[in-house]
Amino acid sequence: MFIIQSAHVYAPEDLGILDVLVGGGKVIKMASHLPVEPAYGVTVIDGAKKVLMPGLIDAHVHILGGGGEGGAKTRTPEVMLSDIISGGVTTVVGCLGTDGCTRTMSNLLAKAKGLEEEGITTYVYTGSYQVPVRTLTGSIIDDLILLEKVVGTGEIAISDHRSSQPTKEEFARIVADTRVGGILSAKAGLVNIHMGDGREKLAFLRHVLEHTQIPASNMLPTHINRSRVLMEDGIDYACRLGGYIDLTTSSDPDFLEPDEIKASTGLKLALDAGVDENHVTFSSDGQGSLPAFNPDGTFHGLGVGKVSSLYREMRDAVFLDKVPLASALKAVTANPATLLKLPTKGRIVEHADADLVLADEKTLAIDTVIAKGALMVSGGQLLVKGTFET
Repeated sequence: MFIIQSAHVYAPEDLGILDVLVGGGKVIKMASHLPVEPAYGVTVIDGAKKVLMPGLIDAHVHILGGGGEGGAKTRTPEVMLSDIISGGVTTVVGCLGTDGCTRTMSNLLAKAKGLEEEGITTYVYTGSYQVPVRTLTGSIIDDLILLEKVVGTGEIAISDHRSSQPTKEEFARIVADTRVGGILSAKAGLVNIHMGDGREKLAFLRHVLEHTQIPASNMLPTHINRSRVLMEDGIDYACRLGGYIDLTTSSDPDFLEPDEIKASTGLKLALDAGVDENHVTFSSDGQGSLPAFNPDGTFHGLGVGKVSSLYREMRDAVFLDKVPLASALKAVTANPATLLKLPTKGRIVEHADADLVLADEKTLAIDTVIAKGALMVSGGQLLVKGTFET
């Protein structure tokens, strides 16, 4: 049992200075002053001059690794627990990417279960880039109903030379099946959509909203900040149709493509344009490949996404792009929790899961990470590592 004393709590809303009592994996009590007797075995954590925020939710991580666009040697490695928790992330949603052959749903589920056993919360999407969707049971709906960790479908690729080039009707059917599976399983039924830089942009999502009764909350297009043109279309989609957009944080800020936008800057652009702050999320694309292609489509290089970029871009949104901390935090906590229908995640409230990050008030450097009530990072040092980490 822990008590975090005198921390400036962002839940993600600014709640001011509070004491927070944690036990049994939950937030038990929050108040301006909670008296504690050391004899009762409560560990006291000094939160003075620190910010306490919810553990981050990363809704797009290639936990098995991704890649392969440059051949078998370019398949990226699996994520390690320390890569996740060192960046303040306590919940991840695993996905497959371009390669739905050597990376399989059964492997994805096993990796998710392993990470959960190591101390964080995990979910997965069924499928990969390909259409028809490769599921475990043979059906999107069945996967959602029968497989506890499956919360949606993805990442489905559109407007990209690596996609299966589905029709608008095929895409709409995927969204429809995912929604029905979500309804029947009391899950999010969210479709995570890989957006390429093709001229169609968000036309497929507009088609769903204009020609079906499916709401925007069942679709989350990611990589919206890959180009200024796509960013502008994403802002229009969010403003006019009430859509949700996801900004990818793994781009190297020192080596951005000429038309690429940092996620932190993309958030600022979206908010300034009038996008509802509850309709923007960040995800890392962690362990996914960051391939570079020549104008003729030939491969010429590869990088690897980092889960830790999620926290970096949230912090940059505050310090570089002057976004209020509460608004920047929503993009990595409450907003993905709402879309994924995770009521005990993404907020600091009584009875919520004790997923917490304590950071320096001036620099937001991470001091402490608590996942499911267990201390994972203290004083900026990792206390827990993955099973095969040295």
